[in-house]
Amino acid sequence: MRTRATIGLVVAVVVAYAVILGVKAVALLRDGSPLAVLLGLAILVVPVVGVVLVVREIQFGRQCARLASALEREDGLPVDDLPRRPSGRVDRGAAEVWFDRARAEAEATPGSWRAWFRLALAYDAAGDRTRARAAARHAIELSGPGVS
Repeated sequence: MRTRATIGLVVAVVVAYAVILGVKAVALLRDGSPLAVLLGLAILVVPVVGVVLVVREIQFGRQCARLASALEREDGLPVDDLPRRPSGRVDRGAAEVWFDRARAEAEATPGSWRAWFRLALAYDAAGDRTRARAAARHAIELSGPGVS
């Protein structure tokens, strides 16, 4: 529920931002001077890019949730019982052991979306968000539309 509220807040902020910038851009376009028109057009691009990025992130989140649900139904999700530091972050050594197992599984079965999704979770536990997202995107590509 907290995730949905956060997503709703982000979407509301992006929409408000887009509307405010849109109003300013239209005012500049109406001015008619070449510089104002150019600036107005440039300002119109920013909210469009923002909306596109937010939509892509929401789609990515939904696709990851779909894969996680499918793995959960199969009892294929790894148990998150890793030791944590007082800050709540996973102990680095334990995360590396989990990561090594997940990487070996993904290397042994490179066409398995399940292995790649578990690798994404291991990257995330190890604190490597960039590679976690890349592995999750690869798992999504491998899964195709049939997984629900």
